[in-house]
Amino acid sequence: MKRVVVTGLGTTSPLGGDVASTWAAMLAGESGVKLMPYDWAETIPVKIAGVAAVEPTEVLERVKARRLDRSTQFAMVAAMEAWKDAGLDQAPPDPERLGVALPSGIGGVQTLLSNYDALKEKGYRRVSPLAVPMLMPNAPAANVGLLVNAKGPVQSPVSACASGNEGVALGVDQIRLGRADVVVVGGTEAAIHPLPMAAFGQMMALSKKEGDPAAVSRPWDVDRDGFVLGEGAAVLIIESEEHAKARGAKIYAEVRGAGLTDDSHDIAQPDPEGRGGARAMARALIEGDLSASDIKHINAHATSTPQGDVAEGLMIHATLGKAASGVVVTSTKSMTGHLLGGAGALESLATVLAVHHRVVPPTINLDRQDPAVDLDIATKPRDLPAGDFAAMNNSFGFGGSNVAVAFATV
Repeated sequence: MKRVVVTGLGTTSPLGGDVASTWAAMLAGESGVKLMPYDWAETIPVKIAGVAAVEPTEVLERVKARRLDRSTQFAMVAAMEAWKDAGLDQAPPDPERLGVALPSGIGGVQTLLSNYDALKEKGYRRVSPLAVPMLMPNAPAANVGLLVNAKGPVQSPVSACASGNEGVALGVDQIRLGRADVVVVGGTEAAIHPLPMAAFGQMMALSKKEGDPAAVSRPWDVDRDGFVLGEGAAVLIIESEEHAKARGAKIYAEVRGAGLTDDSHDIAQPDPEGRGGARAMARALIEGDLSASDIKHINAHATSTPQGDVAEGLMIHATLGKAASGVVVTSTKSMTGHLLGGAGALESLATVLAVHHRVVPPTINLDRQDPAVDLDIATKPRDLPAGDFAAMNNSFGFGGSNVAVAFATV
């Protein structure tokens, strides 16, 4: 199979408005979770979220920003940074060999709900004529495709909280199938709105802890009680190794393989034994021609829910066996909250940086590790070994979707 490499990175997250600030905050163990600065927050029980550190309207042109849902705004900001980081702003690839795989788990929910409010309160004439192209699920991918002039496949693989990681996997497939040389991949989400937050709250999925917002997201800790909602986007530029080397591109890491499965267990709850996720991890190893002992780091899905965190520990042991003891695991959601459709993309970006810089960012707020989770979890930055190794990013979503992507040193 064609070798696929990562040549560009971009993000806007609760920790920073670009890759440098986000990565520095991750390594410093900083939290982007805070009290929401919105009046409507008083109408729902949960008052905290991982709000974006930089408003996308501060980066995008004002007229352009007004024509985009917030989820697409985030995607555009991240894509602009990644495109420039890869050097493609100076030497764009053949448009017909350029694709996009960039989903959102929920889509343009803010556009949808604000226009429905306008319809109810002021009548149909106040509904935006751009409402549909702003709220459609493929809006982030479509607008990023317009930004970079992509005339290859432009797609939005939606699988709830696994969407961002699935975008990476789909982009790899497009390159290996010969449909593209370069693909802009990633994920985005902007669901910090009273309705989604109330709905997650009614599911008992969100943490209801009070006190310091920065201490609420606590994967694997015995006192965890639910996730914290975050927002933002992350984008990776991936391309065939041949194409990247021909243009002299810098290479961060290689995308070795991906595994995609489904639990077929429950619409919202994971398989308590983690069997579907274990199969996804195993398939990523097989596709990447990797052994369990090659994996030295895992950026876990670990959202800070009581059941999900334990299930992921079980699947890591089921997949890696004795080699699991030599793997340094982290959950960057402890700092960013859960970006839903953007989570897998941001965590793939963090995994690539961990491989490239050979250092694992910490999991914060892990004061008392759940004894049911037998993993070596980094609570401070941890160095990765010299020589060649691989790392994995796990993502799981409602509907039972499981995606594992393996990256390796180059």
